[in-house]
Amino acid sequence: MDITITTSTALWILIPAVLSLVIASTMGLFGGNKMPVDGKEGLRQTVLITGASEGMGLSVAQKLAARGANLILVSRSAAKLEAALQSVKAAAKNPETQRFHYISADVSAPSYAGPLLAQAREWNNGRSPDVVWCVAGFSIPELFVDMDMASLRKQMDVNFYGTAEMSHAVFREWLAPDAPIEKEPRHLVMTTSVVAFYSIPGYAPYAPSKWAIRGLADTLSQEAMLYPQNVKVHAVFPGSILSPGYDRENISKPGITKVLEETDPKQTPDEVAEMAIRGLERGDYYITVNWLGSLMKWGTLGGAFRNNWVVDTLGAWLAPIAWIFAQMDMHGKIRGYGKKHGHPSTYKKHTA
Repeated sequence: MDITITTSTALWILIPAVLSLVIASTMGLFGGNKMPVDGKEGLRQTVLITGASEGMGLSVAQKLAARGANLILVSRSAAKLEAALQSVKAAAKNPETQRFHYISADVSAPSYAGPLLAQAREWNNGRSPDVVWCVAGFSIPELFVDMDMASLRKQMDVNFYGTAEMSHAVFREWLAPDAPIEKEPRHLVMTTSVVAFYSIPGYAPYAPSKWAIRGLADTLSQEAMLYPQNVKVHAVFPGSILSPGYDRENISKPGITKVLEETDPKQTPDEVAEMAIRGLERGDYYITVNWLGSLMKWGTLGGAFRNNWVVDTLGAWLAPIAWIFAQMDMHGKIRGYGKKHGHPSTYKKHTA
């Protein structure tokens, strides 16, 4: 029996076990919504979302509007934001009482977040947003030798520094000495990627920015415990999202990257947004949106907060076994691709 058959058989044995763990984790051990955006005692939550004009960010905004939240949409294009705002209003649970606004901003600009939050407070009657969700990001996959360093820097500026700038500014507001101490927590949500668990050839310009977000989230989730204010940090790890951004990244994506991702789960922005919000409502810290993301998470948890000690511990026992077969399969494909197609310098190059 060759290695391909062995790997496939092993994965078919492991997948039901993984799915069982995913189902258990989505059910959770404790009930109750940990992020009720329609508010309690008449106080509706205001949610600020970056990257909200399309893709996952727009779907998140629509689904939170349908749950009763006030929304502030952030993106660079005012024209796209105008259209996005109309679709978010159409999804509102209580259109007569919910409020919606947009602010045009470039998250890659240094110190963008402070003035942006000042505009948000002014619109929100002097109050900081209750939830800040950083979704803005993009990917231009290339082999490391082929990429321009400017591409890596730009992806770091948008993906990591865009999130870090906002996190820094909103933490300074939420955790200031005179900031209110409230029963309902405020939530900082960072959107990273499953490549922050395990990366593959082609993501050298992109993966470092997403690993950096994971490191920032792990640090801030602990620092928040030092303060009397009730602030929660969460990290969302999507995989392949069938969005305009996915179409754009496929223009430059190397062939080997497409081969390795061929069997990965592909989800619509609505599916990813719904799974991410459900994770927040459960109170999860590391939020994955499909079975593959959960398996990758369990293999790399380290000292990060657990969503569910029972499920995550069982998953952590399972993941190393799965990785034995997954790595044999993936590394075999990489070597086989190299032998078939020759030196990477001969590959057809794509430009965005």
